[in-house]
Amino acid sequence: MTPSSDAYWLALRRVRGVGPRIARLLLDRFGAPEAIFAASEPELSGGGIPRPTARAIRAFNDFAPLEKELCELPRIGARMVRWTDPDYPANLRQIPDPPPYFFMRGEFDAANPKCVAVVGARAASEVGRRMARRLGFELAAKGYVVASGLARGIDSEAHQGALEAGGQTVALMGCGIDVVYPPENRKLAEAMIAGHGAIISELPVGTPPIAENFPARNRLIAGLALGVVIVEAAEKSGSLITARMALEQDRQVFAVPGSPLTGRSRGSNRLLKDGARLVDCVEDVIEELSPQLGQIATRRTVAQGDGAAHGERAANWDESESNEVKMILGALKDAEKLHIDSIIETSGLNARIVLNLLTDLELRGLVTQHPGKLFSRA
Repeated sequence: MTPSSDAYWLALRRVRGVGPRIARLLLDRFGAPEAIFAASEPELSGGGIPRPTARAIRAFNDFAPLEKELCELPRIGARMVRWTDPDYPANLRQIPDPPPYFFMRGEFDAANPKCVAVVGARAASEVGRRMARRLGFELAAKGYVVASGLARGIDSEAHQGALEAGGQTVALMGCGIDVVYPPENRKLAEAMIAGHGAIISELPVGTPPIAENFPARNRLIAGLALGVVIVEAAEKSGSLITARMALEQDRQVFAVPGSPLTGRSRGSNRLLKDGARLVDCVEDVIEELSPQLGQIATRRTVAQGDGAAHGERAANWDESESNEVKMILGALKDAEKLHIDSIIETSGLNARIVLNLLTDLELRGLVTQHPGKLFSRA
């Protein structure tokens, strides 16, 4: 029986010697996994692929368990996102070793680059927990996707804060997509999925949460985000691995300062000494990332036409915009400044939709944001 196309994708990472970097090299050369497994050993061993790896690819024929694994995905509400799919996240494509595919439960807007990771200690202090939840809430309230690892402590609080803001949050897992770790976060994971967020794993279905999986998982947390905020990290901490990988991926690293009298913040304080951006409020993060988002806004403006065309579009928004945008701009029409809660109430729209549309309108120059979550027509 001929293996399915998706089974070839799974096989790409199950061959001994094929990691994310080699998988990317092979996909760049051959285009599709079927072509990789159909290639001869001399064809495979060129371009930096070791000869033993080429032989292992040629010899691989264990497709039956992979087909079984694929059959499990619908049962657990998951799907596979491949390197060639349009919903593969743009930020993740940029890292040196992106996964050729991953499994996902829930939703994730791959075209939205506004993603910030918030990670830190599992045994966090009460102050650290409050700070993580506040950052998660305020980032989500400003239209950012909040990424973390679903771990106890800081990670859980960041996810929870984003949910409370009605925003989107994504967890990158160090276990199979069907395994929630720690188990007490099962309700949190389900709430994330129900709230238009997602949990993501590159590991095979059923993989347990063993320690060796988490450094590779951390590269995905950093890779999915524009920046990583460290809230409480000890001197030897997985969060510091995430920070190092973020730097290697040319991402911005932020750290929340902590008391030198406790060991919980020694690692994050050291990051500050080494040049990480100090964070005591969400504006510190957004200010640092705004140049990158400004480039995105410029590309959007160019796509909409020249300045005159854009001005005409702004003037005639009621003739060309979606009904949701009309509702938001209509709510702001007669108000000097309006709080976001009032906009949500007046428009009758879902909070997440309002947050995302306000961010888009701000980037396009149609709305101005003021301190205190106040907005006005530009």
